[in-house]
Amino acid sequence: MTSLDIQISVEEGPWPSEAELQSLSERVLGAGADFLRREEKQPFPKMPPEVSLVFTDDASIRAINAEWRDQDKPTNVLSFPAFPVVPGKMPGPMLGDIILAHETLVREAKDLGKPFDAHLTHLLVHGFLHLFGYDHLDESDAERMESLETRILAGLGLSDPYGDSDPV
Repeated sequence: MTSLDIQISVEEGPWPSEAELQSLSERVLGAGADFLRREEKQPFPKMPPEVSLVFTDDASIRAINAEWRDQDKPTNVLSFPAFPVVPGKMPGPMLGDIILAHETLVREAKDLGKPFDAHLTHLLVHGFLHLFGYDHLDESDAERMESLETRILAGLGLSDPYGDSDPV
């Protein structure tokens, strides 16, 4: 498994313990990194790249979303690459930050009829791909990113978050 230096900060909200989040994040992001390295031929440096995960609440992510994206509303996940990125190229030794909002994740998981951990796993993968330059601004890019998410999640035993298929 490709190693990553994952820094966790639990700022706000009733998240699982830091140890549980660390374990989940290592498994999920490690699988994502392995997939990108293997399937996408993504180069990885000898030193483990660093990623920062911030677990917070809707109020905090709303303020960040307003400041950085001019959208005064909470969202489920925000990603901030540390360096300019191009899909298929290693972004650098510091990948960037992924910020997740607890209330939004809980609400979406309930609305989707999915377990909280499954939805959190999906959003970790989604945010991680953003750090590598993948995006969903147009239909072609969205199809590419969703395909990567679906394949990574299938490797983790989770169903397609964009369809109704069962886990692989």
